[in-house]
Amino acid sequence: MTAVSELSKSQQAYRWIRQRIASQTFTPGYRLVLGSIANELDMSVVPVREAIRQLEAEGLVTFERNVGAHVAMVDETRYSASMQALSIIEAAASALAAAHMSAADLHAARVVNDQMKARLTEFDPHAFTQLNQRFHAILFRRCPNPRLLEIVEAEWARLGNMRDSIFTFVPDRAAGSVREHDDLLHLIETGAPPQEVEQAMREHRASTLQAFLSHSHPDERVPLPDL
Repeated sequence: MTAVSELSKSQQAYRWIRQRIASQTFTPGYRLVLGSIANELDMSVVPVREAIRQLEAEGLVTFERNVGAHVAMVDETRYSASMQALSIIEAAASALAAAHMSAADLHAARVVNDQMKARLTEFDPHAFTQLNQRFHAILFRRCPNPRLLEIVEAEWARLGNMRDSIFTFVPDRAAGSVREHDDLLHLIETGAPPQEVEQAMREHRASTLQAFLSHSHPDERVPLPDL
């Protein structure tokens, strides 16, 4: 791993800002004051500005002339497209992986889901999302198709770049998510046909997307395409 001292100042500023966006210290809409960040990091505003430009290119920050930089809100179009894609490819990968999951894999998945349930009382969207990612990784990591597995992991990374935790916006979705996890595990444990596992995973993903879109448009139910 690259030592902090070996990073350029713009890279240091980039890492510092990105970590605070990921941890929700800088929440969506938060104004990023270049001078204040530069003072905090003991550097000029030039590398901070470079870091902001890189974060803007990644979609994590928006910058407007005469307004300044802010942590980006979720781009509904990009998020919806990634979730729809993930609902298809992850469902297929999980269905293929189901026959290759061991008892230890299933136990590990249940332990993670139980940890998610325990966090529902004092909800931390960042920690919940990390556990959620770990749960899903257990379900699809035994997929025997390496190319499909690579695509799933890339799409997960794309979602992470858009927003560290969608549960920040729809915390009420968390309880339903862990219930659906139990249902998925039951299907796999009982040897359900792959197509049933695949359909259940698609519906699980679609439910999270629908919760987010309904949050964004509370006066109407946003129709989703058939998956």
